[in-house]
Amino acid sequence: MLELACGTGQWTPLLAARARTVTAVDAAPEVLAIARQRTASAAVQFLQANLFEWQPPRRYDTVLFAFWLSHVPPARLPGFWSAVAAALVPGGKAIFIDDGPAAVAEEEVLANGSSPAVLRRLDDGSRYRVVKVFHDARTLTDDLTALGWSARVRAMAGAYVGNAEPPPPA
Repeated sequence: MLELACGTGQWTPLLAARARTVTAVDAAPEVLAIARQRTASAAVQFLQANLFEWQPPRRYDTVLFAFWLSHVPPARLPGFWSAVAAALVPGGKAIFIDDGPAAVAEEEVLANGSSPAVLRRLDDGSRYRVVKVFHDARTLTDDLTALGWSARVRAMAGAYVGNAEPPPPA
């Protein structure tokens, strides 16, 4: 299993309990350190990499990303989905969960940017502009279908959960 944008490892121990191996990737060394502490499993390999540039060294049965898709700028979505497809073995699946449109009420949305964004304030008082796209389950399904994927995305408690299979290789 490949876990993209594993963050602090909230999902990683759960994946490690069910998969033979897990490759957990994130760009931030600080969150990877926390994820390593949370996950005491020899089956997990942690890697630091920029997901927009990283190429997996092998293919996986499953690629999971939780609360990451909303941070992918819209212009990068086709390339991101192509990278996910390239990371999957034939017959493999992508599984994803993220905030849906209802989450916009909890965010400070910024206008006039090149990508949809919100303002995030950390406990230390620092503020950051963060890409945040509030995908609708139906539109996301349509977008994936247009890219050739077979997708099922369901709205669930203000979020969405999806699984998708890439188009067959040409």
